[in-house]
Amino acid sequence: MSTKEKTFEEVLLQEEVLTQNEIVLHNDDVNTFDHVINTLIYACEHTAEQAEQCALLVHYKGKCTVKTGVYDELKPRCSMLLEAGLSAEIV
Repeated sequence: MSTKEKTFEEVLLQEEVLTQNEIVLHNDDVNTFDHVINTLIYACEHTAEQAEQCALLVHYKGKCTVKTGVYDELKPRCSMLLEAGLSAEIV
């Protein structure tokens, strides 16, 4: 008779959990497309094409996520959007 020995290894994995927040831009009846696009280029470092697509989504859908990341990096960007007269929030 042979004896089979089973060896179990415990592997401990340490995960770093990063909470991703989003800046959500909301539609309004005040700001022009050009103002929204220019502000997204400035505050969120969007390309002109990205900013235009976001502006269209906000217009037709009512809101759009314009930037994701950790809260501390999004807070100053969201403040720039608000100071420019846009309606935005971090979720």
